[in-house]
Order: sequence, then structure tokens, then C-alpha cells
Amino acid sequence: MIALSLAEIAGIVGGQPYDVPDGSAVVTGPVVIDSREVRQGSLFAAFAGERVDGHDYAQRAAEAGAVAVLAARPVGVPAIVVDDVVAALGALARAVVERLGTTVVALTGSAGKTSTKDLIAQILERKAPTVWTPGSLNNEIGLPLTALRATAETRHLVLEMGARGIGHIHYLADLTPPRIGLVLNVGSAHIGEFGSREAIAQAKGELVEVLPEDGAAILNADDPLVRAMASRTKARVVLFGEAPDADVRGENVRLTDDGRPAFALHTPTGCSDVTLRLYGEHHVSNALAAAAVAHELGMSVTEIADALSGAGTLSRWRMEVTERPDGVTVVNDAYNANPESMKAALRALAAMGKARRADGGRTWAVLGQMAELGDASLAEHDAVGRLAVRLNVSKLVAVGGREASWLQLGAYNEGSWGEESVHVSDAQAAVDLLRSELRPGDVVLVKASRSVGLEKVALALLETTEGEVAVR
Repeated sequence: MIALSLAEIAGIVGGQPYDVPDGSAVVTGPVVIDSREVRQGSLFAAFAGERVDGHDYAQRAAEAGAVAVLAARPVGVPAIVVDDVVAALGALARAVVERLGTTVVALTGSAGKTSTKDLIAQILERKAPTVWTPGSLNNEIGLPLTALRATAETRHLVLEMGARGIGHIHYLADLTPPRIGLVLNVGSAHIGEFGSREAIAQAKGELVEVLPEDGAAILNADDPLVRAMASRTKARVVLFGEAPDADVRGENVRLTDDGRPAFALHTPTGCSDVTLRLYGEHHVSNALAAAAVAHELGMSVTEIADALSGAGTLSRWRMEVTERPDGVTVVNDAYNANPESMKAALRALAAMGKARRADGGRTWAVLGQMAELGDASLAEHDAVGRLAVRLNVSKLVAVGGREASWLQLGAYNEGSWGEESVHVSDAQAAVDLLRSELRPGDVVLVKASRSVGLEKVALALLETTEGEVAVR
């Protein structure tokens, strides 16, 4: 973070200093919420969670080098005490971003946010120093923490924004006002909370409403609900996608023999070929979105294509492909799941398996619950099970309770009988089954909502070969 004195911080957040012997003491290190991450010069923000109260670790933070604690009550060490630590953290982030004058790129969408953010970060980093959201820290705590990592050298701040309801994205965008706003898609994620896709579109579109006139709203031309957001912004509209009228578009989209997307990238300034290192055709849309952002920031089509072709995944458990020494490939996409991302992952699995079928390799889909689907849950899980059969996935392993049974029921009703699909109770049962039946050449996809913890299956399949596997 840029250097700020405790007196300055207190003024910004409207806080009261306690046990602060010298208000001119300066915070020069990162703002953190985990006392184990404190470094010399840090500011430690104390939150009272359901299981852990950060205030109880204030002394430890001070001993580790924290200049002060941002807290809701006095903690016996130098502290700035505020009524609401979340609001104070947001106010501090806004003040820092305003002082820096860095270009803020914000993105949202129902699926693909983290993968697209990772692509944007890797492209822009080639142009100038860039700070981006780590993982999926895209809420009212994670976003300001990311913004506070920016320094005087930072030229681009790439921020992923999630929404749990109407007004959330507007709140986040107010903390770190973006000049470029990107909306990827409107899907079924969190439809149980929002009630309809139209309500999700209303929430996601808040991002383009806050953009300035000299900003850019980058919208998915292939998604009607996103395209319609053009009427909700005063910023210039840039369309991306495969539609003929997209400003940044992909043509001749295809998959390589091992399931990697390739396409011709067209921008207003030229065309260049791209072959991604990522797996699955759904990454084409993510790549085009990232290319539109980079083009808006002045990069040439050749620079963008080179960066896209060299980019990998920066966040764990998102189509993380690892090949074991015995020839089994494990695809860990277990960080989260919704109907759109689940279907995209299954199509990627099917594409990856094509080249292996001739040698006897099989495709395995180890799937669990997609959470927060409300009344649509039965139909959506049934549809995923059916799609696995239509894509000719060799083996479906449905893991968990009621929702997993719906996955298997969909597969069964689509024609998956005998040993082609199986329902197991938990992750350990899935691991036991896979360890006994996997053979060289098989490809295993593991995917479910984060709350299911299905990444344990992928990690268990790799733990016996730790140090020998190669992440591709």
C-alpha cells in the first residue's frame, strides 16, 4: 500500500485512535486480515467472524510488525477504532485508489469471472505493473484488500466483482470506481437467491451504470441479457464475442486434438491467431473479453494474441490439469460450479478424451452438488446428468446426497445404465472407486460447488505421485 500515517488513516475512515503514541507512525506494508500474514509496517484489520474473532489476535499482529489494528473496539495495542470495520476498509481503499489515479478494470458475470480476470492480468502485466484480485476475493472485504495492494507504480487494477443481491456491485464499484467495466454473461448461478435471470441481469448491470462518460462498457455480444445493458450506461460500448457485429470477435473457432481452443482474433486494428493453453471451448469467450480490455488499453492485436497464447491459470482448482506418471490425467475444476460452468467443463472433458479414445482411454466425470439453485435445482442437476450421456462421457460418478442422486437419475433416464454411472455417498467413496478402476489414458474431471469440498478427490488422486506430476 502507499504510505499513510495513522493520523491520515483515522481521518479517512472516521476512526478514533487508541493507544497510539505517535499519529505520525506510517503504514507502509500490506493491509491484512490474517495475523499470520502480517509483515513489518502492516495494518491489521480485525473482523469478528463466526468462528474466529480477529480482535483476539491483535497482540500477535503487533508483535509481528503491524503498525496498528483497524478494529471495532480497543485491543490493547495501537488501533484505529471504527463503528464498522468493513465500511472503514472500503473507505480506505477508495481513498488510496483516488490518490493513485490508476486505471481500474472491473468485471462481473455469472461464470468465468476468475478465469477471465486471470487472463486480463497476464496480458496487462506485459504492458505495465498490474494488481489483480487473488483467487475469488471479490466481495466487500476481498475487493478493498486487493485495491490496497496497489502502489505508486501500479498502472492497472483488475478487480473481480461478485454479487449476492441487488445493490452489491454498485457498492463495490463505488469503493473503486472503474473506468472499464466488463460483463461476461448472465447465467443461473445464485438463481436461488435472485429468483430469475432477469434479476441477475439487473444486478450485474449495475457495473455499467456507474461508468464515466469517458469510460468503456465491454459487453458480451453473444448474450442477449448482457448486450441489452448497452442502454444502461453513458460510457462507450465495446462488444466482444463471435457475433458478426462484435468489435472484438473470434472467428474460425476450433479445438486442438487435446481440447485447447484456437481461433482468429479480430480487433478494430487487425487480426492474429490465438491458441490457448487452457482447456475447453468456453474459454474462447473469456479470452475475447480479455482481449477487448487489452485493446481498450492500447495493446496491439499481436501483443494481445501472444499474451493470450502464453497465459495459464493463476487460480487453483479452475480446470487445473495434471498428468500423472501413469498416464491418468486429473482435471481439478472443483472450486465452484453452476449449470453453465458444469456444462462447459463436461464439453471440455469430452474434447480432451477424443484423442485418448483410440488408445482405450476413458473419460470420468466426478460431479457433486451445484448450490444455490433454488426451485431449479432438480431440473438443472437432471440436465447435467443427461448431458454427460449425450457427450459420451465414459463414467459418471455422482458424489453426495439428494442433488447427486438427481445427477445420476438424469444420466439413467438419458440411457446410462449398468456401470456407466454410479452414485456414491462422499468424497472418500469416490476416491476408493477411482483408485481401483482408473487406468492409463483415462481423464478424470472433478467438479462441484465449493461447499461440497470435492477438490479432496482430485488431491487424493495426485497425492501418491506428489513431486512427479506435471501441471499442463
